[in-house]
Amino acid sequence: MNIEQQITALRDELRTHNYNYYILDNATISDYEFDMKLKELQELEHKYPEFYDPNSPTLRVGGEVTKNFNTIVHEHRMYSLDNSYSKEDLLDWEKRIKKIVDGQIEFVCELKYDGASISLTYENGTLLRAVTRGDGTQGDEVTANIKTIRSVPLQLKGVYPSRFDIRGEIVLPFDGFNKMNEERVALGEEPYRNPRNTASGSLKLQDSAEVAKRPLECLLYSIKGKDLGFSSQFESLDKAREMGFKVPEAATLAKSIDEVLEFVEYWNIHRHDLPYETDGVVVKVNSLFQQEELGYTSKAPRWAMAYKFKAEQVSTRLNEITYQVGRTGAITPVANLEPVELAGTTVKRASLHNADQIEKLDVRVGDEVFVEKGGEIIPKIIAVDLSKRTTNSQPTKYITHCPECETELIRQEGDAKHYCPNYNGCNPQIIGRIQHYISRKAMDIEGLGGETVALLVNEKLISNYSDLYTLTKEDVLPLERMAEKSAENLINGIEASKQIPFERLLFALGIRYVGETVAKKLAKHYKTIDALSKASFDDLISVDEIGDRIAESVIEFFTSEKNIQIIENLKLQGLQLELSAEKLANQTDKLKGLSIVVSGVFESVSRTELKKLIEDNGGKVSSSISSKTNYLVAGDKMGPSKRTKAEALGVSIISEEDFLILIK
Repeated sequence: MNIEQQITALRDELRTHNYNYYILDNATISDYEFDMKLKELQELEHKYPEFYDPNSPTLRVGGEVTKNFNTIVHEHRMYSLDNSYSKEDLLDWEKRIKKIVDGQIEFVCELKYDGASISLTYENGTLLRAVTRGDGTQGDEVTANIKTIRSVPLQLKGVYPSRFDIRGEIVLPFDGFNKMNEERVALGEEPYRNPRNTASGSLKLQDSAEVAKRPLECLLYSIKGKDLGFSSQFESLDKAREMGFKVPEAATLAKSIDEVLEFVEYWNIHRHDLPYETDGVVVKVNSLFQQEELGYTSKAPRWAMAYKFKAEQVSTRLNEITYQVGRTGAITPVANLEPVELAGTTVKRASLHNADQIEKLDVRVGDEVFVEKGGEIIPKIIAVDLSKRTTNSQPTKYITHCPECETELIRQEGDAKHYCPNYNGCNPQIIGRIQHYISRKAMDIEGLGGETVALLVNEKLISNYSDLYTLTKEDVLPLERMAEKSAENLINGIEASKQIPFERLLFALGIRYVGETVAKKLAKHYKTIDALSKASFDDLISVDEIGDRIAESVIEFFTSEKNIQIIENLKLQGLQLELSAEKLANQTDKLKGLSIVVSGVFESVSRTELKKLIEDNGGKVSSSISSKTNYLVAGDKMGPSKRTKAEALGVSIISEEDFLILIK
């Protein structure tokens, strides 16, 4: 056996031992023997560098230092999940999906592990890169750190697609977490607060050797790509196991919603026996064809639902109620609490939402209150322990003036919140709007963070987001903790943001009620900021998904002379205030005002491409047939009930070819 064959054989043997130990939990060699073989391989690789392999088992120890994590756009978007908290929520979800898809629906039930989401890309059987979830559209590349996690295969087993993404959760088992904390306490250091945050923080450590010391695991649950060779979610989990991934065995195929509820009930009790943190169950429609039929909302797949286990509750004292001013001027009352442990974190503050909520709970300073984490994320007060209320307790009086600028608050009819109307003179609003403008989903200005924005405003260097483009390096250098290189990066980041497309700039402007999805619809419809600024109320509400409240907010924004001046300043600075020529070239109004349902399997274009063609030509894609549906584009394997319903309602049923002729 020559040297190359010897190295290859050692690598293969170590991969097998690694798989047996970390995936199958079945060690076939002692730790000492494994270490000796690993040391032998390291010595050979050092002596013969010409046989270097980026996925060698020796690289599991880490050592690569990453100073900046590159931002990578996900090839397949990572969606959030809609949440449910009761049996009724799941039954309502089942009813909704039955209206859209035909035939028997099976479900896959999986435990919802509480860790850090990750997307792993494999090409020709080897790990190409690992990217954090980020905002779902793009995330940070953390490949060097992920390679140190033993349950992530660097080289796949058996048969696998040529290229695909696999999604999972990076978790820290309780045993490993407790051991890490014992070591930290022994060294006189503060223990970590909880496994989830520790796992998430580990992915962004700059030295991968430090990550390698942490007993992280990767639990996989979803495969995305083309020509994958399976037709159901449950089949994909089996396929992932065959390829060498660690897929939790708890996943179960349920033939009915009753079986789903049995799974939920079982794990609501037995989850405490698991080695990892879990906060619920994820229920998915099993058939990938039915998943495609159901599609997505702007935020989540319609074919999946997360059932959250009942939140943990604790009681503590309410010491003070303070009030925060948001970027829209909305006032949020905040309960300042006696610190208390809740779901693995120390809670000191909780939202009280609005005046109505305070009145409903009759919550008062000095009360003993019950706190839980809504969805186990955001702490909230759910009740008051009246048995412990003092006799001299006084009802809470909601503030009448802004806590920051003393302007009298307003509350419009039908609105739950009070607002400070001092749009251009209230510092938290100004800072909040600029922080929103620079955020990742908006202008994503590299080198500029929320704290720096606050400094710039407080130092009177800027008073709105258009002022950012007049800043110089000399302006920002005197700021606290601002070095020469940081100042350069900040100015370069601001300059680079001039290339951000119109729809994201429109979202960045912070018009009330105009989120990402609404901004895209308005940009697509009006094409330029000038056209949008001149739109009437009737014109706005004729746009798909634009209601009265959004229309009124858009008109109010462009009625402000200050906002018009800011827009003019952005124009002068060369920002993208209209759709790019490339996007305009692909857009028409041929399907304007038409509602179209797409169903079945198509030959020349995918269902996703068909939906994009509908939207690019001004049409609206609908998930279910109604009296408002204009066309049903029918492909192979379309369910009979859709055709029956379309015929009963007189909806035109057209083929893929008919549709393509329609938009020619």
